[in-house]
Amino acid sequence: MDTKSLIIDIATALFQKKGYMGVGLNEILKACKVTKGALYHHFPNGKEELLIACLDAMNRAITTDIEDIFNRHPNTQAATQAMIEKMIADFDQKGSITGHTFISIVSEMGSVSEPVRNACSLLYTRIQAIYADKLAADGMSQEDANAMALMMTASIEGGTMLCLTNKTSEPLKMISQILPKISLIH
Repeated sequence: MDTKSLIIDIATALFQKKGYMGVGLNEILKACKVTKGALYHHFPNGKEELLIACLDAMNRAITTDIEDIFNRHPNTQAATQAMIEKMIADFDQKGSITGHTFISIVSEMGSVSEPVRNACSLLYTRIQAIYADKLAADGMSQEDANAMALMMTASIEGGTMLCLTNKTSEPLKMISQILPKISLIH
């Protein structure tokens, strides 16, 4: 793995675990075993530029994972169920859902930095498009599919935050039972 990719991978994990403000540049340097010069070589504008690179990497990983799940299942109901069950299993095994969420970064930095807000917005837009496309393929009108995709995104993200806050996967378990049924109503 090249130095830039290594920095992005390690910083992403740190940002997801501790939030943007909770991770200092020295901690990133130490964890990556690189010099400040090496970091600034790849990210001349510093920590915020690194965060945006991390968000971009997360965007690709999360949407690829969701697309894979949604492509393997015949309809939105089955795909949504499988995706949420995977998130529940991750939470129950690891006590976190780091591969699928960046809520702490959004809440911490979204109002502070327009480039960070835009990077976060892009991810949510891509997730909603995956959901909307599958709903439309199931026969829902595009307008209804877009509205349902927004509701699905909000429910899953909110459920994820509740899981992390309450240290239990119960919110996502409840959403996994209810959300697929709601998405069938047109």
